[in-house]
Amino acid sequence: MAILSFLAVTLLVAGLSYKLTGKTKETSDGYFLGGRSLTAGVIAGSLLLTNLSTEQIVGLNGQSYTEGILVMCWETLAAMAMVVTALFLLPRYLKGGITTVPQFLEVRYDTMTKTIATALFLSGYVIVFLPIVLYSGSLALVTMFDVPEAFGISHTAALWICVWGIGIIGSIYAIFGGLRAVAISDTINAGGLLIGGIMITVFGLMHIGDGSVVTGMTNLYHDAPERFNAIGGPDASVPFATIFTGMMLVQLFYWGTNQAIIQRALAAKNLKEGQKGLLIAAGFKILGPLILVIPGMIAFYIFKGELEIADQAYPKLVKTVLPVALLGFFAAVLFGAILSSFNSALNSSVTLFGLDIYREHINPDADDATVVRVGKRFGIVLAIFAMFIAPLIAYAPDGLFGYLQEVNGCYSIPILTIIVVGYLTKYVPAIAAKIAIVLGAVLYSISQFVLKPYVFGEESYPHFLHVMAILFVMNIIIMLVIGLLKPRQVAFDLPYTEEVDITPYRYVKPVGLAITIIVILSYVMFS
Repeated sequence: MAILSFLAVTLLVAGLSYKLTGKTKETSDGYFLGGRSLTAGVIAGSLLLTNLSTEQIVGLNGQSYTEGILVMCWETLAAMAMVVTALFLLPRYLKGGITTVPQFLEVRYDTMTKTIATALFLSGYVIVFLPIVLYSGSLALVTMFDVPEAFGISHTAALWICVWGIGIIGSIYAIFGGLRAVAISDTINAGGLLIGGIMITVFGLMHIGDGSVVTGMTNLYHDAPERFNAIGGPDASVPFATIFTGMMLVQLFYWGTNQAIIQRALAAKNLKEGQKGLLIAAGFKILGPLILVIPGMIAFYIFKGELEIADQAYPKLVKTVLPVALLGFFAAVLFGAILSSFNSALNSSVTLFGLDIYREHINPDADDATVVRVGKRFGIVLAIFAMFIAPLIAYAPDGLFGYLQEVNGCYSIPILTIIVVGYLTKYVPAIAAKIAIVLGAVLYSISQFVLKPYVFGEESYPHFLHVMAILFVMNIIIMLVIGLLKPRQVAFDLPYTEEVDITPYRYVKPVGLAITIIVILSYVMFS
């Protein structure tokens, strides 16, 4: 029954996506940006499900199992970052009519700066993100739904089957459907994930509350009230002080400059729809802890002292509290979340390669159809590469996933730095951007992977989020000094390409302010 319901829901999403996608023109805008036609609801749904992956669903609940509600900062502060993106970055992106974030860097600085940034983006997606999404997603499905036992195969065989199943289906969406197919399937899956995620929380609270959600929440609080403190101490995975340093920088990079995320907003039919989409997604992000934090705390209440690995908390909670009849539905929802992260990153990689590498450096005279065709071929190779590599991650040293956020800092902060300076200044030259992006990546790598483990030691070294903030400020100062010593001869002026209407959403500022106030109040409430 579970397998049948899983297949039914998965095929329903695929069928609806195909029907709603329709004929998208094989042009750069048509394939890479869905014809610049996405509306607020589609943008919001795609943003949310692209963000949600098994690393978050399983990993963040694993952290809340260990530490309590303080890890909610990864969700609530994302809402503030989306507000900043809606107010500051998106109007400039759409005014410039860009398809990829590195394209702005070419307009603002030069082609070499764009190429360096593109290479950093692609290396992050290819080497780290795509294989880890495939592996972690497959591991969650194998563990949660006992795939080896159900089919009478080994754990390794089950892992390979899930990896290739996710990879092939995700590739079909991303490579052959383009961004519109990805965004529509994301939107449909987002509804299912929202329902399924809340279901786990509700059933979990009912389980510990003798059938009552209110009683369950009361029991959860009275069992360990200290776990409802959102203010992390110095030994926490996210100390409270990091919220004011690197945490907001990481969030702003992810929601404002990460190609796999911001590409949805770049595809908006106009600025108004793009801003509304970001704000809708920000509103749901405030509710994110209901799906990504509270279940882990419920698991702590149920399995206290029994789990050796914190990441087992969510899969075991699902098995314990979810009725068997709903397992197939939830499997399909989780499958959709895994697919979303994979196909979104793959589509963005295809976009970056096709426009910023192939057309720029390999075949400048290529027409749109050629760029799309070559991009698809690159995507197929990339997907196959990720599917072969992903299962091998099982043999990697322990703690690989714990370093994922830390490793991403090698390219996230340098890229954010040159984008912020690029928009806020008019005379900082291209050489300043090239120095900052290379220096930022090199210094961060030395800091985290040489000085921290081999010179100072893990315990005495500053938190990686503090290191990000220090390097961010340092690189900005370096760029500004270079700008004073060797300024551009002509002030930079961002041209309006008139690709889309850039009339802002009328209520973007009051809605953004309301979201910010709610986030602040949530910390006041849980402190």
